[in-house]
Amino acid sequence: MSARYDRAITVFSPDGHLFQVEYAQEAVKKGSTAIGIRGKDIVVLGVEKKAVAKLQEDRTVRKIALLDEHVSMAFAGLTADARILINRARMECQSHRLTVEDPVTLEYITRYIAQLKQKYTQSNGRRPFGLSTLIVGFDIDGSPHLYQTDPAGTYHEWKANAIGRSAKTVREYLEKHYNEESVATDEGTVKLALRALMEVVQSGAKNVEFAVMRRGQRLKMLEAEELEKYIAEIEKEREEEADKKKAQKSSGPK
Repeated sequence: MSARYDRAITVFSPDGHLFQVEYAQEAVKKGSTAIGIRGKDIVVLGVEKKAVAKLQEDRTVRKIALLDEHVSMAFAGLTADARILINRARMECQSHRLTVEDPVTLEYITRYIAQLKQKYTQSNGRRPFGLSTLIVGFDIDGSPHLYQTDPAGTYHEWKANAIGRSAKTVREYLEKHYNEESVATDEGTVKLALRALMEVVQSGAKNVEFAVMRRGQRLKMLEAEELEKYIAEIEKEREEEADKKKAQKSSGPK
């Protein structure tokens, strides 16, 4: 039945669905998992890193991009679509600086990206952008923000969120473990993001890519050695937790 309504982007089905938009959302669910967390003085982006071909330059396979000195973005979905969106967002950031002489706010650039996506859901001869984005950074007053946009053009602000493949599993982990104490320190925020992503990604620095932005500083990609150090600490903490649970069980009533 839906086949009659999924040919054109602007045609609603009798149930009120725009099938092309829903198909774009399905493309996002097949993309690499990405996670974003807003800490006290830090914002963290992490993405699942797919294995690259032996002869391929892995620097050309990036899921995290800098939009301006204080804004960065991770995405899940079609990489080709993301490249166009990133270029448009960067131009808007620079245009805003030239016109207003102030950097964009996080909500401004998020609204711009969401508006651009929404335009592509109601015009003939186009198709929706097949990606969701996580946009993080600091406003001019130093406050950290994390926003998420989807192919339909909606956007929301979050404390922590995940998009892409297995996003539901990661989000459930974050809902369970995110609290003010867990993100009180920079290290705690990075560890929480790593723990959450390791729920769905095989452990090891070569399987993940992480970027952090601290207040007043530019985006910094974490090196493999740094990630391995964090992962080793997480594994050790997990072993200690498991030993503690075993000890509690053995000391319980018989």
